[in-house]
Amino acid sequence: MYKKLSFLRKRAGMATEDFIDYYENHHVPLILSLAPTPDVYKRHYVVWGDTLNIREDELDFDVMSEIAFPDRAAFDAWLAALGAAGTRVPDDEARFLDRSYLRSFANDERVTSENVLS
Repeated sequence: MYKKLSFLRKRAGMATEDFIDYYENHHVPLILSLAPTPDVYKRHYVVWGDTLNIREDELDFDVMSEIAFPDRAAFDAWLAALGAAGTRVPDDEARFLDRSYLRSFANDERVTSENVLS
């Protein structure tokens, strides 16, 4: 499985609740309308102020996006489908993301345990 993790920051001045709402209710549906649904498409939002956060003041992102495909070729085909939409994706991202900040990487995942909760 080819998996990519991206660390994203909300647009300056945007409330966290508005950021999450826009991402979930506007951006995700746009992405799903333009390209095949990835095998995994998750967003992991930082819960600011949680007592379990360690060195929260050093965090410089608001969400970690996780996408996965059977292989790199499937990922590349997905990117090509999004690219065929022209500026729709970057234009939409500008509405809620700080596009100057993006950190992402492909990863080699090793799973010890994976219990799926309903």
